[in-house]
Amino acid sequence: DDDHPDAGEIYARFARRIVNWITSATPAGTLYDLDLRLRPNGAAGLLVSSIEAFEQYQRESAWIWEHQALTRARYCAGDTDIGRKFERVRQAILCQPRDADKLRAEVISMRERMLETHPDKDNDVKHRRGGLVDIEFIVQFLILAHAHEYPEFTANTGTIALLRVAAERGLIPHELAEKSRDAYRELRRLQHASRLNDGLLAAGKLAPLADDIAAADRKSVV
Repeated sequence: DDDHPDAGEIYARFARRIVNWITSATPAGTLYDLDLRLRPNGAAGLLVSSIEAFEQYQRESAWIWEHQALTRARYCAGDTDIGRKFERVRQAILCQPRDADKLRAEVISMRERMLETHPDKDNDVKHRRGGLVDIEFIVQFLILAHAHEYPEFTANTGTIALLRVAAERGLIPHELAEKSRDAYRELRRLQHASRLNDGLLAAGKLAPLADDIAAADRKSVV
């Protein structure tokens, strides 16, 4: 959104510099791990694009998994006017009516593809069956399927809060929502603890959550 003839290249150089800053390895570790292949058009796409180009891509070319990612996207810094424009686009895309059966099939397909590279392991709180990713996929499905009816689903309030919204709207049973909220909260705690321990999770740590994880896996809406 800059009319300078070299705006695209200027901002791309700036973006590459920022990426370099926050992904550089230091004695204290790496601040963030960024996968730039997840941008529009993947590795072949522009590193920086205009709001108009971003909206066109989301409406005409984006895959369902990219709309899933958009459920968690948020403006965090920079020009507030651009942030407001981004949020307008985000809400419009998330509130598009979708065929629930087709959406369900695509979300399940994406989850199965993830398991090919991140198999179900008992000590993996993120990728195991009934773990963080399964709960997040359920919520993302609910957002994409029902935000056109319930715009409050577009609020970036987090998985735990959105599970409550889903129960209040009658989309999932209250008991299942509470079990999933409790499991997600504890899985997050274990994930943070494991990261402070070189990514290792002691055997048996997930045992107390076995029933809640099984319930979330067995009764998932997708």
